[in-house]
Amino acid sequence: MLEREISELLGYGLREGILNSDNEIYARNRLLHILHLNEWDETQVQVQGMELTEILKRLLDYAIAKHLILDTQNSRDQFDSQLMDALMPLPSEVILTFRSYYMESPQKATDYFYHLSTASNYIRLDRLRKDVKWTCDTSYGTLDITINMAKPEKDPRDIAKAKEVSDKQYPQCALCRENEGYSGDALHAPRQNHRLIPIQLRGERCYMQYSPYSYYQEHCIILNEKHVPMQINADTFLRLLGFVNLYPHYFIGSNADLPIVGGSILSHDHYQGGRYHFAMEKGEQLDTFISSQYPQVTYGRVNWPLSVIRASSEDLFALASFCEKVRSAWANYADPALAILPYTDNTPHNTITPIARMRKGRYEMDLVLRNNRTSEQRPLGIFHPAPKWHHIKKENIGLIEVMGLAVLPARLKKELEELALCLRHNKTLPSHLEAHKDWFAHLQKHYPANADWENILQKEVGEIFTHVLEDAGVFKQDEAGQAGFLRFLRNLETKGSHGNDTGIYTG
Repeated sequence: MLEREISELLGYGLREGILNSDNEIYARNRLLHILHLNEWDETQVQVQGMELTEILKRLLDYAIAKHLILDTQNSRDQFDSQLMDALMPLPSEVILTFRSYYMESPQKATDYFYHLSTASNYIRLDRLRKDVKWTCDTSYGTLDITINMAKPEKDPRDIAKAKEVSDKQYPQCALCRENEGYSGDALHAPRQNHRLIPIQLRGERCYMQYSPYSYYQEHCIILNEKHVPMQINADTFLRLLGFVNLYPHYFIGSNADLPIVGGSILSHDHYQGGRYHFAMEKGEQLDTFISSQYPQVTYGRVNWPLSVIRASSEDLFALASFCEKVRSAWANYADPALAILPYTDNTPHNTITPIARMRKGRYEMDLVLRNNRTSEQRPLGIFHPAPKWHHIKKENIGLIEVMGLAVLPARLKKELEELALCLRHNKTLPSHLEAHKDWFAHLQKHYPANADWENILQKEVGEIFTHVLEDAGVFKQDEAGQAGFLRFLRNLETKGSHGNDTGIYTG
């Protein structure tokens, strides 16, 4: 009955290299079992190179018609992940192949692993293609903007099922290594076609995987084997630099370890990396100092809306030690005139978002100074997007945004289309777009009705994102803010472990 579709799926696996020909019959029988079938008619076999999305659609439609699964997105995702897993090598085989390629070069190893992650449909390329992306030129460089359409919305039936498993503790979170091979439920995405690569960082076992939402090229995640909370400390810098030593073609960074300025998952220690050059990396270094305590290290401010110290060295350990010195100094640094206070009672506010990379044979670390203090006027954060920008970006400014990529909510795709229509035809702003009221008035005032609204709206969103990043900067882009930044750098040296260290300015 499904001989053609099953044969097409097997043929796809063979072409993409995720299925070994020696395992073809075994995989076929696994697929028959998943589909509750026990017969095979070889005369019905046809392989014409059907697209994967079409193959899976036909098999999913069959499963729904036969009441094998519910007709919800979550049920479909669980079932097609199970189908794809039937083609895939075991985790141990993936690890052996990865290590074999690594002996040739780190890039060949990651090329293999990334291809496996896309060909297996773990990274759903058909959904990623729906993301809306553009760039915006600013005084800080070219920023990336994306409206994320890849995460499917929750179906009410799936939400209802979630209540049945709300007390489950396995896996503990979406990053735990126990997700590898997990079938999924109403709370956890299916991960049957998911594979992990073990790596050692600073003596700890970690795992590398790719993000299923792939916000940029080869967006990978490095997760701690243990479910332990995020923490930025001396070992963090050694792990990040150790990673780029192993994979010099990738960058790696960590979200900050405090709420508001951190990522969406603070309960599990993890980093994010990949093969992409963000605008922040291209940012001009404004000045250069030599650390007196670590003369192998040079550092300086970066032309970037957030407050960034860029440090580099050929010596991994000297650079890691310098970074820890910055972190420790910043953790207790106060500048009340600039609203920078390190503590409220015993609650810490100052932390760092670090990003490591290799550049021209030198280790490089960008240290982004963060503060998560709130006030009555700014309950979401003093160094957080101002309320006037919330109609575009209200969420936390995490690692990816810090580097210059705006990840905007899916609602904006339709809202921008409607705004363009209203502006072009001088229509009244509908009530469901009330959040954009002030922006809408600004646009009407500054542009003619017959303007190229699609491009103008994209440009204006990019400008708003620039302001959002400036809001997150602890030392503002004005004379007082930059004077404060230089004060901190001077304090960094004069308060060093030698007591009388002085930075050496080199231009």
